[in-house]
Amino acid sequence: MKQRIPVIATLVTTLFLGTQLVACGGGGAEVKTTGKTQGQELLDLDKAYKEGIITESQYNKAKKEILQRKY
Repeated sequence: MKQRIPVIATLVTTLFLGTQLVACGGGGAEVKTTGKTQGQELLDLDKAYKEGIITESQYNKAKKEILQRKY
């Protein structure tokens, strides 16, 4: 499982609302958008869930946030 953690972290970070989190000093993070459409973000999120990369809880939270985001 240790080998999958970096892959999972990267996918979840990228999939999670179509953003990348970039670590900043002070324990915070800067959010940068990737320019994906809402539909593409949902498809990518669904794929990650179906492949077992993210949990149902992570899937539901990310889906809700994607659907609430203004484009």
